Amino acid sequence: MAADGETQPLLLNAAAASAPSEPVAAVTRKNLVDFDPQGDPEDPMNWPVAYKWSIVSLLACMNFTVTFTCIAVVPIAGHIVRDLDGGQASNSASVLLVTIWELGEAAGPFVMAPASEVLGRAPVLNAANACFVGAVVLAALARSSALLIAARFLTGLAVASNVLNPAIIGDLFPPARRGSPMSLVSVAPLLGGAVGPAISGALAEWRGWRSVLWLAALLAVACAVLLFTCLRETYKVPILRRRAARLRQETGNAALTTAFEMDGADAATGRSALWDSALRPMVVFASSGVLQTMSLFGSVLYTVFYIFSTSLPGILQENYHLTPAQIGASFVSFSIGSLMSVVACNGLLDRAYARLSTRNKGVGQPEFRLPFVLVGGLLLPLGLALYGWIAQERVHVGLLLLSVGFMGSMLMFGILPLMTYVVDAFGLYSASAMTVLIVTRCLASTFLPLATAPLTESLGYGWGFTVQAAVVLALVPIPILVLRYGASLHTVAQWLNGAMRRATYQKEIDPVAETSDIPGDGRGK
Repeated sequence: MAADGETQPLLLNAAAASAPSEPVAAVTRKNLVDFDPQGDPEDPMNWPVAYKWSIVSLLACMNFTVTFTCIAVVPIAGHIVRDLDGGQASNSASVLLVTIWELGEAAGPFVMAPASEVLGRAPVLNAANACFVGAVVLAALARSSALLIAARFLTGLAVASNVLNPAIIGDLFPPARRGSPMSLVSVAPLLGGAVGPAISGALAEWRGWRSVLWLAALLAVACAVLLFTCLRETYKVPILRRRAARLRQETGNAALTTAFEMDGADAATGRSALWDSALRPMVVFASSGVLQTMSLFGSVLYTVFYIFSTSLPGILQENYHLTPAQIGASFVSFSIGSLMSVVACNGLLDRAYARLSTRNKGVGQPEFRLPFVLVGGLLLPLGLALYGWIAQERVHVGLLLLSVGFMGSMLMFGILPLMTYVVDAFGLYSASAMTVLIVTRCLASTFLPLATAPLTESLGYGWGFTVQAAVVLALVPIPILVLRYGASLHTVAQWLNGAMRRATYQKEIDPVAETSDIPGDGRGK
């Protein structure tokens, strides 16, 4: 491996896979279809930088729209439920109207991630965007809170950006250059989270809450059309399969194949391939203790967002007597804090990765992304506890919003490097690994915030939020242990051995392309 290459500890050690016999190697050397390691225009790593960043920008726009649609209902959730249910609104219904979205996001990746690994990123993303538009329109037309909650679930189900955006970035950029594009696609949701509540509060007072959802539908249509028009396939596997099929037809050489099809007798196609890919996230999750524990940590960390966002409107209305428009505008403080952390990560994440790689004799490791996770994990509970005590003592609203901004900053310090870590560590299977991370996060975000109201009612805001902060703090040892021992603890299911054996075959056949089937092989493309 090149000196600046990145190890792949979350996949089976390719060196442990059985090497092919010399006759097999001789045949495959002649008939193997792959990207030209000296520079191939079809290799997404070699695409023009301007085009790659235009794709990242479009993904960021869709991220903005998704977050806008999700968060816009937060400051007006109680008003919506009262309007649809004849003047009555329960606290659980108002919270569920916000958090049910996450339950949909938990289910969607089980289809989208494996489908993207069989069919490619582009068709799955475009189909999901079309379904997203339809679900938002259904929500805008809902005539009962039950139907609206169901439509919100379907909208979350159709969100593809959480799974596919990091995977697409992994397809386009080497590990040392992923920090900036990951930061950009993370900034967009922050803007959506700021603009959404601010607009929805004012727009709901002026034109009614349905106008908020129609605006979201309009944004979704614009993003879906742009992505359908501009996005090319980025995933290496379908690109090479199409190239091999084209060359077989042009040359008449039926032996031409790719490294991903070399086990021809055992290769699954059609429904079986999709089924195998659908099982992959569960198998990877069951086989990787590191992924299990990091998913637990990330899910509880992310739940803090819904804990404060579902409680903040009530606190601002009851304790500080703010209007819906003012409540919506108050969410800008969270986005400002988050944006500050994203800018910091943009400047420091890749720099820290390069410095740690240099100290490690030029070899990068996914764990080099984790020091920033520790910062967020240690300081976010402090912000949550301060938020609770400020609300209980009814200190000036400015200090309350300052604590919200601090939580936004620390949340991004924890989440953004964690996502980059997963993309780096899983490489070819990054979409399935992100599925695990997202599903656990969404399940926690759907149900854990429902415990906030009972806790604060029985203990008060101060102790109620302090208890929740203590739970987050208790999980901080997880990233510490992974940072220290992660490289020696990684494992993955044995059934992935076939894929890694094909990678080993390719390395035996073409040593120059040693890491070419891992997105982001560290060659600086």
